[in-house]
Order: sequence, then structure tokens, then C-alpha cells
Amino acid sequence: MRRKNILVTGGAGFIGSEFVRQAVAKGCMIIVVDKLTYAGDLNRLKEVEGRYSFYKEDICDKVKMKTIFKKEKPEIVVNFAAETHVDRSIQDASPFIEANVKGVQVLLDLSKKFKVKKFIHISTDEVYGEIKKGKFSEDSGLQPNSPYAASKAAADLLIRAYVRTHKIPAIILRPANNYGPWQYPEKLIPLAVSKILENKNVPVYGKGINIREWLYVGDCVEGIFSVIRKGIAGEIYNIGSGDEKKNIYVVKQIIKIANKPEKLIKFVKDRPGHDIRYFLDSSKINKELGWKKKICFSEGLRRTVEWCIVHRKWASDKKKQKEKK
Repeated sequence: MRRKNILVTGGAGFIGSEFVRQAVAKGCMIIVVDKLTYAGDLNRLKEVEGRYSFYKEDICDKVKMKTIFKKEKPEIVVNFAAETHVDRSIQDASPFIEANVKGVQVLLDLSKKFKVKKFIHISTDEVYGEIKKGKFSEDSGLQPNSPYAASKAAADLLIRAYVRTHKIPAIILRPANNYGPWQYPEKLIPLAVSKILENKNVPVYGKGINIREWLYVGDCVEGIFSVIRKGIAGEIYNIGSGDEKKNIYVVKQIIKIANKPEKLIKFVKDRPGHDIRYFLDSSKINKELGWKKKICFSEGLRRTVEWCIVHRKWASDKKKQKEKK
């Protein structure tokens, strides 16, 4: 990976910033493009400050993105840029269609024009819909059930079309639910921690029986690097941990780690169209690329909760910034 010129969109986001930190440590030449919406934050990149190039731009702006591609000449593009929160997609799907579909089209067109060697797109397990038993393989059909998931599925199909029609050397990755340090406090784990630290009720949808597969962000990014190194153009790779947990179990474990009472849990009206369970078959990336997760859920959750406690001011400031907007 050393000296590879990599353009990272959404590099100030949760997973994108972990990728940038690891990439810089590996000696890669990194160009970060980020719109810096409410969820983006350059504080995530403080430890590698001055060791990457940065452009505050919208990936949907083809003219400005073309200027960046022309100047930086990336060999590899890794696309993390996306609107990601399901609840907000239910309230208004428009930003999700814009960023997650149009933005991908812009990146594909420019990757084609500037002959990028690899285009790595970070998708999601949510494109498959829900599965009550068994696992999703990369050959499973796409049955998204939220506007967010539908926008990501649309991007996956667009990429597939560009691979077939234009021979774009693209690879799609579909990770399980990521968690870890620096996650924006609207997602389940950091939201629960922030509420608990304020001695406020932790909202849990329905009865908390929805099941998710939890993947530590550092492990996910190592999986992405294995795909960059050895992944085959045109292929899709699931990245899962095998750690599936009910939401109520996750919240109770957080409360236990933080030494708070379970009475803080408050069950609320369920999310419309809420998928009951996701679970990935990750045997392809395990066997073909040799990647496996390193951090078990109990250890990853402990690390995450402890990080959130130490960095509670960051989470509080982020929420205040969003309220101002």
C-alpha cells in the first residue's frame, strides 16, 4: 500500500476517518474530500493532521470534483461519502438520493475519465432487506426497506452497470453495523452512552428485539484494505463479524459497563418498516482474501463505551452544532 495515491470521499466521517488514519500509518498518500455536513468532523483526523490533502467539496459537484481528480490524479478512489441515518431518510429522502446516487454517478464518471485503477464503494448490509433466518450472501437479492437502504441499493446497481458497460474496475463492499470511537451520537451505541451519561432515558425502538451484526470499525477498515490489495474488480464482498445481538442486549450491556440502572431504558414507538434482522455470510472475504475480524463484540463495546465517556464533550458539542443548523 505504501505511496499509493488514494482519494477518500467522506474521509471526515466515522468509518472514512478510521480509514484515513490507518492509510496514513501505512504510508499512503491521502486526498480527503468531505462536504463536512453535521456528521463530518476534521477533529477525527487530528492525529494525522498535516499528512493528508483536504478539499471541502460536495461529491455531487462534478466541475469541482473534476478539478480535484485532474490535480491529484488518484490511483484508487474509496467512497465513504453518504447520507446514512435511516430515521432521517424516512423524514426526507431527497438528500439521500442526491448524495448516495448522484454523487456515486459523478465519481464513476470521473474515475472512468481519469482511468482510476480501483474504485472501492462502501455500501451496507441494509441493501439486502431483512432475513429472519440464515445469512445473506453476495448473491442474495436486493430488497431494501428504507429510503436510505434503497438509495444505497440504487448506487450498487449503478456501479454494476458501469462495471459491465464501461469496464470500471469497481468493487462493492457491504459491511455489517459498524461501531467504535468517533461515531456520531445519533446511532444506537453512542446515543445510548450519551443519554446514560446525562441520566436521561435511552430510547429503544419497539421491544428492542431487532437483531444486528456488530463490526468494530477498525476491523472493518482492515477488511477494506484487504479488498484494495487483493479484491477482484467487479466483485462484491460482505464484511461481517458473526456477532449478532438484539438491540436491547446491546443497550443493557452499555448500561452495565457504565454502571447505571436499567430503569433508564425507555421503549418507544417502533420505526416505520424497521428490519427485524441482518446477518451476513462473510466466507468469501474470509477465504479468498484472508480477512477475519479481530475484536470480539464484548471487547469492542467496552472500548467504545470507555472512549465515549472520555470524549463526552465531543459528542455534546456535535449535538449542539446540529441543533444550531
